[in-house]
Amino acid sequence: MSGVLDIERSLTGQPWEWRYRGGDDLARDLVDQLLLARGVAEGDLPRERDPRIRDFLPDPSVFADMDKAAARLADAIEKGEKLAIFGDYDVDGATSGALLTLLLRRLGVEPMLYIPDRLLEGYGPSADALVGLKQQGADLVVTVDCGAQGFEALEAAAEAGLDVIVCDHHQCASRLPVAHALINPNRLDESEEGAAHGHLAAVGMAFLLGVALLRELRARGHFTEARPEPQLIDLLDLVALGTVADVARLRTLNRAFVTQGLKVMGKGANLGLVALARAARLNRAPVARDLGFALGPRINAGGRVGQADLGVRLLTTTDPAEAEAIAIELDRLNEERRAIEMLVTEQAAEQAERQADAPVIVVAGEGWHPGVVGIVASRIKERHHKPAFVVALDENGVGKGSGRSISGVDLGAAVLAAKDEGLLVAGGGHAMAAGITVAPGAIDGFASYLGQRLQEDVAQAREGRRLLIDALLAPGGVAGELCDQIERAGPYGAGWPAPRVAVGPVRLLRTGIVGQHHVRAVACGEDGRSFKTIAFRAADTALGQAILSASPDARFWLAGTVRRDEWTGGNAAELHLEDIAAA
Repeated sequence: MSGVLDIERSLTGQPWEWRYRGGDDLARDLVDQLLLARGVAEGDLPRERDPRIRDFLPDPSVFADMDKAAARLADAIEKGEKLAIFGDYDVDGATSGALLTLLLRRLGVEPMLYIPDRLLEGYGPSADALVGLKQQGADLVVTVDCGAQGFEALEAAAEAGLDVIVCDHHQCASRLPVAHALINPNRLDESEEGAAHGHLAAVGMAFLLGVALLRELRARGHFTEARPEPQLIDLLDLVALGTVADVARLRTLNRAFVTQGLKVMGKGANLGLVALARAARLNRAPVARDLGFALGPRINAGGRVGQADLGVRLLTTTDPAEAEAIAIELDRLNEERRAIEMLVTEQAAEQAERQADAPVIVVAGEGWHPGVVGIVASRIKERHHKPAFVVALDENGVGKGSGRSISGVDLGAAVLAAKDEGLLVAGGGHAMAAGITVAPGAIDGFASYLGQRLQEDVAQAREGRRLLIDALLAPGGVAGELCDQIERAGPYGAGWPAPRVAVGPVRLLRTGIVGQHHVRAVACGEDGRSFKTIAFRAADTALGQAILSASPDARFWLAGTVRRDEWTGGNAAELHLEDIAAA
């Protein structure tokens, strides 16, 4: 990597380097530069410029148990058996459950839906829930976004004579639970081609199960002029939402899912999504960022602090009045969630400061709401640049926690190893996020184990920190036209980072704190051009303090992402600030 502006140590202690060595090659199209910088091979540029499903979709049969699951579902449909969908309470679970529900409806089947309560039942299928579904008449249950670690529950289901298909993406142990079929690209015995799709969210796997099911029914001659084949492509809006909200890496097939899903979403066919966008005050067609920051959190709010099944009900309703009512309730719950989150974050951050030297931060508190611990863990991870677990303790001392990791540190594997060592009651997840249940008094032992296991990985990841820059701009370059060009190389998200630019030299004027500890300023260039900039949640950080105390005569280089200024409108743009360096 070559340096940018000879900045070897910025305010945050990082060197600035080009993400793409040809980043300053003006002969190259900007979109090509951005694609190449994200690892696209030269020959793949055409299909990556316009990612389509058909260019990236694998044959579903490459996944273990996929054909077996499709055949069992087809049998159930043709025999008129009672089907049930058991989903997780987050966005990935809600979209997965909604996708299969809507597909089955189009096939003439109305499935039962079961979403467990986060506080009362916890994550994943329980024996009571599955056996209860059997007693209510279910012949076949499909679990979505859960089940890979549901050993006891699936054994109880088998003993009760209930067939279960697991459609999941979380990391698996070497031993698999008993199930009629277990579809998961992260099975340790998965084929090489199937394992290459281990970055898919559960909703992506549910879509592939839908593809396999329709193919199986088609081969059986199930579809006729009077019973036409459903168009699965119409449900890509759900796939896009679940993929982005679950922070799945936006590469290959996931990029195609989100690109095409946003087009479907823009048509407004899903009443629930239209109502939710209205409740979120989105007055334009959603973009990828809206899925993660506006729509996703509101659907999650139901599972975090409200009624767990609100999200899937919203996404499957055909009643406009019901859609409106649920969307308004989810918006209210999201505001409640934010207030709870702020309180827990404040208390957790105090504990985290005392663990500044630990490889992995593990904080716990009585009375913390289990529904917000994942969000708070993300906040602490971002602040300290190391993996973090936040654990809510109940009145008996049992802890329910969530962890978030940094690139290069596999948290899910560490949690599974800790469970094998007897340090956890339950646990699972994937590389960047994990959930745990800890017995009373066991948190210190778990934290010590994590620190020892991950110390070297965390040190290497932190040592390799650097700020990667895609383009160098004069202040006048921060404009709407640049945003339009940048969007052509999207969608952006996990694994496909939004382009970061360096802008300057500028002076920082009219600095201040706005909203929830955000720091704003007006950056003025020597060319007389100016633009707005904002550093989110930075008021009590070194970055925020440097902005607030900046001398009007000091010159800086700024680094961040350029976004359209939706408040000002027109061609205005603003810089979402991540770092600064003296000019």
